[in-house]
Amino acid sequence: MVKFEYKYTGIIMKNTSQEYDAVIAICRDLFTKKMQDYGSAWRILRLPSLTDQIFIKAQRIRSLQENEVRKIEEDERSEFIGIINYSIMALIQLDLGIADQPDLDVASASVLYDSKIKETKSLMEDKNHDYGEAWREMRVSSLTDLILQKLLRVKQIEDNKGKTLVSEGIDANYQDMINYAVFALIHLHSES
Repeated sequence: MVKFEYKYTGIIMKNTSQEYDAVIAICRDLFTKKMQDYGSAWRILRLPSLTDQIFIKAQRIRSLQENEVRKIEEDERSEFIGIINYSIMALIQLDLGIADQPDLDVASASVLYDSKIKETKSLMEDKNHDYGEAWREMRVSSLTDLILQKLLRVKQIEDNKGKTLVSEGIDANYQDMINYAVFALIHLHSES
């Protein structure tokens, strides 16, 4: 098991936008390195498989938050980064569809990654304006619970074949999970 070594060293945080960008830079760096190692093998994953990967990571975070004993020396940060990256993969899959074989190179995948983050950050900025940065008063455990709630919503929408009557779609839920995970990482950085 590779120990999580990404740090926020040397970054002085001044505002939400800069903090957001600093977190995403770490996530994107890991995404591109894994693309170099594995290629775009993730392109064969169906949306429910990606949702389940995110669910596993969120469940592990919740277990880490509740259990006093840890048998693997990784903290919550690596799991929140995984939630962000798998959610971006899911957003890309929503647009491109599922591939039979890996079909993206690092440069193409990075362009798509950046596009999805731009959209998701814009949503965060709009909501952050309307909610007055209420997330800053939230606990990391509450952000974890919200991610789990969003996952259960996505699973229900998937079971309904993507149809909703009055609710936002799957894409908005993935975007919210990204934003909640970014907020959690910002909190965890400020606590360290």
